[in-house]
Amino acid sequence: MKVNELTRLTIKNAEFYSYHGVKNEERKLGGKFQVDLDLYYDASNAIENDNVKAALNYEQVIHYIGEIINGDAYRLIETIAHKILTSLFIRFPILIKATVRVRKMNVPVERFLDYVEVEQYMSRE
Repeated sequence: MKVNELTRLTIKNAEFYSYHGVKNEERKLGGKFQVDLDLYYDASNAIENDNVKAALNYEQVIHYIGEIINGDAYRLIETIAHKILTSLFIRFPILIKATVRVRKMNVPVERFLDYVEVEQYMSRE
């Protein structure tokens, strides 16, 4: 009997300082962003061989997130979330499905709040 096995790799509160936002001040002064990821893949080969090269390498994932967040400036955190997911699915063929949450801290609005967050989900067909 064939069993489909998925492993969830979770990255929580990866922090970045970058220059995204609608307002010019945000794009000039920058601000803090946090990213969470839930990545699902078949880790059976990596587990059987105890081999990081067969695993979804979280150090590489964090590096790619940094490339996106510290690269082009975007107005919307929705765009950042989409770019992260698209990039990871291209770079990691073993990735089956993923959820990303991007939080913008210190949001310049006329209310007190901790952050604004967007969540996006993507999966392979």
